Amino acid sequence: MTDPVGSVTSPITQLMTQPAQGASAPSRSSLDKDTFLKLLVAQLKYQDPSKPVDSSQFMAQTAQFTQVETLQSMSKDTASSLALQQGMAASNLVGKTVSWVDGDGGVHSGRVSSAQFGGSAAGPVLSIGNQSVELSSVTKVASAG
Repeated sequence: MTDPVGSVTSPITQLMTQPAQGASAPSRSSLDKDTFLKLLVAQLKYQDPSKPVDSSQFMAQTAQFTQVETLQSMSKDTASSLALQQGMAASNLVGKTVSWVDGDGGVHSGRVSSAQFGGSAAGPVLSIGNQSVELSSVTKVASAG
């Protein structure tokens, strides 16, 4: 007698543990949409013909897949919006006097001459005199004048 659960578990387990061609094995926290689709196809392929998958379960899985894709898209859009807002905030500081705290806890102040953003830094970087100061280090802003 064949174990229907074993026949389903084996291909699914293979997909979860074997790396794709040219890729490393996925961790449980980083399964992507391709892995999801492979699991779904394996589930349909190896199901017991006398007990097909309930269509409501299939629709629920499809809805979950759509939600995950939507959340990933929203996350990318939010990150882009945040980067744009930080860039605008940094450029608005040009010509103003700011105070900031350095890595050693020292408080400094100076006039912002320029702002750089979109580089490798975590956020925008202000040029103050001969120093580069991250926008996140600024604690106070005074008007130009």
